[in-house]
Amino acid sequence: MGIAGGRTQRSGNSMGKKQLNIGLVGYGFMGRTHSNAFLQAGRYFDLPFEPVLKSVCARNAGRVQSFAANWGYESWETDWRRLIERKDIDLIDIAGPNDTHAEIAIAAAAAGKMVMCEKPLGRNAVESTSMVDAVERAGVANMVWYNYRRVPAVVLLKQLLDEGRFGRIFHYRARFLQDWTISEDLPQGGEGLWRLDVAVAGSGVTGDLLAHNIDTAMWLNGPIEEVTAMTETFIKERRHNLTGRVEPVGIDDASAFLCRFSNGSLANFEATRYARGHKALYTLEINGEHASAFWDLHDLHRLQYFDHRDEGRTRGWRSIHITDGDHPYMKHWWVPGLQIGYEHTFIHQFADFLDAVGAGREAAPTFRDALATDLVTDAVLKSAKTRQWESIN
Repeated sequence: MGIAGGRTQRSGNSMGKKQLNIGLVGYGFMGRTHSNAFLQAGRYFDLPFEPVLKSVCARNAGRVQSFAANWGYESWETDWRRLIERKDIDLIDIAGPNDTHAEIAIAAAAAGKMVMCEKPLGRNAVESTSMVDAVERAGVANMVWYNYRRVPAVVLLKQLLDEGRFGRIFHYRARFLQDWTISEDLPQGGEGLWRLDVAVAGSGVTGDLLAHNIDTAMWLNGPIEEVTAMTETFIKERRHNLTGRVEPVGIDDASAFLCRFSNGSLANFEATRYARGHKALYTLEINGEHASAFWDLHDLHRLQYFDHRDEGRTRGWRSIHITDGDHPYMKHWWVPGLQIGYEHTFIHQFADFLDAVGAGREAAPTFRDALATDLVTDAVLKSAKTRQWESIN
């Protein structure tokens, strides 16, 4: 038994550390990224606990059994309630569709489990608020997987901002472009396509893609005060995989908004799944009184940086290759010049979560941090309907 049982178990590699027994819900794309993080974090970071892949839960018995065997989970379940009831589980990690997040998180918190959850936290701010209330009432550790906060180049940008190198901030802009839903023949709903079903997803690109942009932006640049937005659903009806009927599409295919931050800066955000040729183009730029910076997920190990205080003859944009030991997280990986990738952001986040739990402090982004993002996405969707500026409540 791990932390929940209060006893320390030892293994050949644990050096007497307490085990942290993990129960994962979901075996899709995010289930794989999380499982990889659980397995790898202790190999590269000095963690206060020994992660143990105790059990994985999903409805399809055959597939969850295969997933458990592939990733090394000790057991598997087909009912998440059974997983939460187990005394040998310390942490519930929710990697299922959005409509499962609230019920599982609330039950896990009530059972005294730590909770990690995929983004967005809930399908809307009301649902997310109930999740925040549950974890805070129970006093359990919690975190949401906004993994782009753990890209070393983005963390370096955060450090430079906190050091005051940019001076007053004037502008922030971000976009997240994909092209995978353009075909009219693509159905909605069911496994793999639940993101097109508004009842399951809550929203389209606003909650799926822009949520990433918004979380990173508020982490870097502070709170957003008001927004004005527009959204569009380009294909109005699609066949539903579960009913077999052609039904209205309730999610937004594209979303764009202008906003004001509390620090007075102006911003624009855009997300779409209709940008032909783009699979996952996430970019951000910030412009300040003294400096500017630009980051691109497709070149995630580089930060483009401009400082106006440089000597005029050599002033210009510089490309900082984030691979040296004095760059965020990089001392844990390879020799300078060798890069890391997308999967490492999840490893960083899980390592940070365990460090925070071991130190008795919050592990950002917490559920409350993620609620702040959901308040913005709700305001974006509301503004698109009212065609008015909406304040963030």
